[in-house]
Amino acid sequence: ARGHWSTWPAFGCGQTILGNHKPCCAPEERESSNKQALLTIPKPQYLEELESYLRKELQSLDLTEKNAQELKLQPYREIFEFFIDSFKTYKPLLSAIKNEYEVTLAHQKKTIRSLEPLKAMVTTVSEECTRRILALQEKEKDEIYLLKQEKQHLLKFIDNMKEEKSSLQTQVEYLQASVAEEYTRYLNQHDAHKLLLAKLNEMHHERLDMTRRQAQDVKGEDVVKLTLALKVARQDLTKAQVKLNKMIADYGDVVPRRDFESLEKKYSDLLQEMNILRKDFDRLHKEYETLLEIHRETEQERDNFCAELQRVQQNCTPRPDWEKCSEVISGGAERWDGLAVGKTSEQLVDVLLEEIGTAALKEINVFPGWGKGGNVPVYLRHEGEVKNKKLTKKDVVNILKDIWKEKIALEQQQSSLPEFFLSYLQKKFGDAAAMEWSYTLYENMRLCRSNHVLSSFYDILTGKVGSPRPTAAPRPDIVPGETGSRQGKHNGNASPFCHRGFTVFYCIFSSLFPLFTWKLHFHGSSVLRHLQFFQDEEGNATPFVAKLRSQYVREKQEYLRQLKNKLGGLTREVNADDLKAAFCSIDPDIHDQMLETYLDLALQAGGEGAVAVETALERLLAGDVRRVGPAPREGSTASSEGE
Repeated sequence: ARGHWSTWPAFGCGQTILGNHKPCCAPEERESSNKQALLTIPKPQYLEELESYLRKELQSLDLTEKNAQELKLQPYREIFEFFIDSFKTYKPLLSAIKNEYEVTLAHQKKTIRSLEPLKAMVTTVSEECTRRILALQEKEKDEIYLLKQEKQHLLKFIDNMKEEKSSLQTQVEYLQASVAEEYTRYLNQHDAHKLLLAKLNEMHHERLDMTRRQAQDVKGEDVVKLTLALKVARQDLTKAQVKLNKMIADYGDVVPRRDFESLEKKYSDLLQEMNILRKDFDRLHKEYETLLEIHRETEQERDNFCAELQRVQQNCTPRPDWEKCSEVISGGAERWDGLAVGKTSEQLVDVLLEEIGTAALKEINVFPGWGKGGNVPVYLRHEGEVKNKKLTKKDVVNILKDIWKEKIALEQQQSSLPEFFLSYLQKKFGDAAAMEWSYTLYENMRLCRSNHVLSSFYDILTGKVGSPRPTAAPRPDIVPGETGSRQGKHNGNASPFCHRGFTVFYCIFSSLFPLFTWKLHFHGSSVLRHLQFFQDEEGNATPFVAKLRSQYVREKQEYLRQLKNKLGGLTREVNADDLKAAFCSIDPDIHDQMLETYLDLALQAGGEGAVAVETALERLLAGDVRRVGPAPREGSTASSEGE
């Protein structure tokens, strides 16, 4: 009946028990008979229809889809609704239960949907944290390496201190033993001195007593006995005189032992000094023969050069008249005289080519792009034409100085100069105009090779020369420009302030150029006024700075020449130990940090086990290499003098 709550199989169990009741049977037999009767009672028809409908719906579902659980829940929801509709009496309660479950499920779904963005955000944050951790680990590698190096250095220092402590302890023990021996000897001499004084006093008293007794005996002795005693004394005196004369005859020419030992010691000292002088003479004789041979070879080489010079003078063309260039150079003869002063013919050719190239560059409106290939530098990767900005040399120098200052200020980023060059132009002029500025600056640097600022930046940008590293060179607290503005007269001479500034200047450049022989004469404030580190508007340095630059290049070439001679020929390979031994041999004062820097430069930061000597020398020539200690005793061809 509709709305009737069936208690199957409970009602079936009761009916079965009543129908098969046997009062006399045992409880076990009644329980087995009840189970058999329960299995024979059929289910309600409505329950079987609902179960059949549920099985069909579940079989028709595709449980492999993503929302399979929601699809599977739908048949159960429909069965529950049928069940509620069938039982009117319990419908309000069952509907309330169903609604609460539906509300709870909807709330859970809403919560899950709101947490899905958080899940994505958690994933993103986790990836970002992982990337930051890796970046921090990569950044701290260099610091960890430096700390390890410092640890090794400190361990070596501790070992040296321990060895020094052990040596000092040994010396202290030896000195303590020596002091104890001297103290013992002093006590023995002191006791012996006391005993000797006591013995002398005793002998003195005995002699006085004997004299007193003899005086008493003389008064009472006989004259005959005294005569006999006198005769015996005269005989003893004669014997003693004979013996003395014999001793004088035998040992008259004998030298005392004290004099003999003194002369023997003096002879040994003179003999040792003579041996040292003989060795020095032999060494100097060998050096003289070597120098004589070198002089013969040099003289022969000079004769060959003179003959070759005469042959070249006969065959060479006459020197061109460079004054003709003033007619075609903008600025006339005055500007050409300023450009040509102190330059060789080869340098004048470079200046002339630079002027011609600069003039031609101003006539060009666009540059052809180099393309975007992998072999094209990053700052020139562009397809199509690029507009020429037509900059002056002064503008180019100012821009390059600004780039280099910002590069030094942001040196911790460790970015290469080509990438930083492009990023600077993009940041200052925008991405659209960056290539125009890049091509214009590149062409100006390529043509203007006589300007040190442009040529140095071009060599570093193209990789011909390594990027300079900061050195531990001292910096003056008083720069020459400041001293020039604060000069004062002091009794007709430079003020004490100028003297201090000059002293600081002299100490700094003596340490930077150990091979440079100074002949500086202090003439008041005029010295510091001539030592100005200024540049003109086109970046050309003063003659003093140019002289220092050439001196630095000559010293580096001489330093590497000595290293090459120490390493031998150019056919074999060298490793870190060979380079370290060679550097320590030609420059004993070099410290460990600079030695490691030179080894990293020659071996490319330890990436190669052994390299050719020529390759290592080329890498060192391209980097910042200089002597640390003073010039070698045998002299150096790089030494120069300046007033």
